[in-house]
Amino acid sequence: MATGPRRILSTYLWISHKLALATLDEIERAGIHAVEIFCGKGHFDYNNSEIVRDFANWFRDHKLKLHSLHAPTSRDFSPGRESGSPVSISDPERVRRLDAVDEIKRALEVAESIPLEFMILHAGSSHDSADPRRWDAAFSSLENLALFARQRGVTLALENTPGELATPENLRQFVEQTRLPGLKLCFDSGHAQLDSGALQGLETMRGLAVTCHLHDNHGEKDEHLLPFTGDIDWEKLMQAMPPELPCVMEPKEQTKDLPRDAHSREQSREVARDGAMQPSSDDILRAFDALEKARDNS
Repeated sequence: MATGPRRILSTYLWISHKLALATLDEIERAGIHAVEIFCGKGHFDYNNSEIVRDFANWFRDHKLKLHSLHAPTSRDFSPGRESGSPVSISDPERVRRLDAVDEIKRALEVAESIPLEFMILHAGSSHDSADPRRWDAAFSSLENLALFARQRGVTLALENTPGELATPENLRQFVEQTRLPGLKLCFDSGHAQLDSGALQGLETMRGLAVTCHLHDNHGEKDEHLLPFTGDIDWEKLMQAMPPELPCVMEPKEQTKDLPRDAHSREQSREVARDGAMQPSSDDILRAFDALEKARDNS
């Protein structure tokens, strides 16, 4: 049996929207125990002291806990846009890397107002190669960030991501070789499925993962589907899951495919907006029920 909160949900489900306190109300009413908040200025603006204060007051008055923050991945993230100038701790260009470290520190400062256990970090983007210079840059960044995080009671967890840089194998090797105090891993089921498979990824990261992301796909792209709606064998994965490992469900709002006759950019935006499909609370709770049943059978 898991020792921490059994039901943790990521706000990545609402990443295309500004995170509202009313959404936290809905999450709590659904019986979710804790959340992971994705740091994006158009979603949760960690730089805005008034917003942070409002969220701190809300958490102080409610049972829902803040399990973790996901570090920003882009500087100019805005609703409806998931890309922009990257925040990369492994950027070989020193000025950009130091800017990224400063940006992540600003997000970590949230822990001074709202207690949390973990910050989830990407080592780089899915397009980055496993260049030794990138790992050297990541070491310099994390040496600084890990101390900053520990001073605020937060553990940093590197997440396995699609691409050749942050594979489960590379992350394990990096953590074991550098031995940075307090640096751990975050196992991501969907990303591992796109690499060597979710079960193999879990085994590779076993013992170093302190939290995990659960979502599904069909083995071709990072779809962030609800568990049991893609190709991952969830029965086997959950039976292999360490009982003490907290699991964060991380689905994403889905959009319908763009029709071939959608010629203009405005048309594309309308289709994406009108065709957005978000899992219902019942869908999410059923997925939690199924995951817990599979885990309890281990």
